[in-house]
Amino acid sequence: MGPHPAVAAIRLAVRRVLHDILNDHNRTATDLPYERPPSPLVLVACSGGADSMALASALAFEAPKLGIRAGGVTVDHGLQPGSDLRAEEVVLRLRGLGLDPVESTAVTVGREGGPEAAARDARYAALDAAAQRHGAAAILLGHTRDDQAETVLLGLARGSGTRSLSGMAAVSGADGRYRRPFLELDRQTARRACMVQSLPVWDDPHNADPAYTRSRLRHEGLPALEKALGKGVVEALARTAQLSRDDADALDAWASQAEASVRDATGLLECAKLYALPPAVRRRILRRAAIEAGAPAGSLFARHIEEVDRLITGWRGQGVINLPGRVVAQRQGGRLVIRQG
Repeated sequence: MGPHPAVAAIRLAVRRVLHDILNDHNRTATDLPYERPPSPLVLVACSGGADSMALASALAFEAPKLGIRAGGVTVDHGLQPGSDLRAEEVVLRLRGLGLDPVESTAVTVGREGGPEAAARDARYAALDAAAQRHGAAAILLGHTRDDQAETVLLGLARGSGTRSLSGMAAVSGADGRYRRPFLELDRQTARRACMVQSLPVWDDPHNADPAYTRSRLRHEGLPALEKALGKGVVEALARTAQLSRDDADALDAWASQAEASVRDATGLLECAKLYALPPAVRRRILRRAAIEAGAPAGSLFARHIEEVDRLITGWRGQGVINLPGRVVAQRQGGRLVIRQG
């Protein structure tokens, strides 16, 4: 008798990703050609919740069969009393699954961009540091199809354009460090997998706190949409994410190729040449220039880029445009200057 369908589903998803990681690792191995490349290390980012515990159990089961070393890391955000003790409990659970190395890392969450964005930035910085410390080939994240749907709706609410609607990528980060095996699985599949394996899980109270935007969307917004539109909203939003990602990737490539042609000999952007480009391509060039000047990508919204774009398409002698990160944009002598203010 085989494993429960939920367990089989998560194991299959992880197995596919591990095969990709192993292939990437073998292709980029720089050892002598007659030496076998060292076994790659894959870490799982685990909060102790159902999604990441299901992911950790599948990694522990599948990695040894492929000769992959498997470890784990949990991040203590320090936002709740006793968070350090819960982090240590997660460490013990991961070690109980046979993962090694396993560590807990504490972070200080700032305030920039709001509590959710600040916590996310601190978490990814800690995960990046853990990957570098251990020489990990990849870090697995437990985001599900439900998380993807929420991300698409949040992007839609911000009006941030096609890239924001594309949600989370299956592969992201420096050198494809982050992998998300569960983007095609729903949250209930992960929870069922934990139940049938008797894996203890911790439900973060922040996930049910209406003070957080994603929590309100999860418990109020999406249920209201399903009530009004019928079942299948989550699946449709996840499909939208993939279609939007394909479009955004193509437009990003076009913008990357076009950028050199709209800069003068000194590297400044020429407004007349920018004006000749399709808006979607032009605005990508403007966004990239703003980020290169120091504007934080997470704080740079469509409305900011639209204001800069009007310096090109609706020039009426406007003054300086202020952008996040103390970056300014202004038009000078037919050139667009984007710099630190």
